[in-house]
Amino acid sequence: MSTATVAPARVEDTRIGLSGTLRHLGALTRRNLMRIKADPESMFDAVLMPVIFIVLFVYVFGGAISGGQDAYKQYLIPGLLGQTGITLAMAVGTGLNSDFQTGVMDRFRTLPIGRASVLLSKIVAENCRALVSFVILIGFAMLLGFEVKTGPLELLAAVGLSLLFGMSIVWISMLLGMAMKSAQAVQGVSMLVLMPLQFGSSIFAPTGTMPGWLQSFTDVNPLSALADACRALLNGEGAVAHPVLIVLGWSIGITAVFAPLAVARFRKRT
Repeated sequence: MSTATVAPARVEDTRIGLSGTLRHLGALTRRNLMRIKADPESMFDAVLMPVIFIVLFVYVFGGAISGGQDAYKQYLIPGLLGQTGITLAMAVGTGLNSDFQTGVMDRFRTLPIGRASVLLSKIVAENCRALVSFVILIGFAMLLGFEVKTGPLELLAAVGLSLLFGMSIVWISMLLGMAMKSAQAVQGVSMLVLMPLQFGSSIFAPTGTMPGWLQSFTDVNPLSALADACRALLNGEGAVAHPVLIVLGWSIGITAVFAPLAVARFRKRT
């Protein structure tokens, strides 16, 4: 009896074409966004985190690091684009883990939907959250005196590069969300990943005064390349092509490795 009920669903799932998958992707993305609308508190991290980081670092550490708040704003804000994107991306795994724990994925398993659309909808919804956070970050920074010294195209390029890298990190987060047994475990492991990447980079301070072993880590840290690329794009100083190519390479490499692993894990669990 169980074989007879499961087999048709699998056959139907294999017949879902591109148009069907895109339709399911749109419906599931709308579901994820409606959940945010029903629970506005889930946007607190995206809305408040940029404001808190700007105020905390600019007015507490700005004078010590750059000799003044104005100079430090121009250094910090571009780096915060990448830091905000990766922090929000790592939170996706917690939500995915909760979906498995609360039975939402059991419901999806019974529906004739494209399995890829479930994971892709998480990425699309997360990009929407990240865009809101980036708008708040740039807008609040400008109110405090930050200047985009290049132009709107360069600003869009910096935002797009941060979104692209954040999207690749989402695959790692989703894999963790499906591998860990609880949402608390996902949060704990995510922090262990985030802290060295964020503070062992050029986001918050120049790396020249760091010890040699730490500089070696910051040199290969993709967040350093992302921060340098965003600074070059927004401040018009320094090389642009080299750090941009490094970020693109990391984004493609991370996606190529972790996307198949996440999809395979998802298929195994569903």
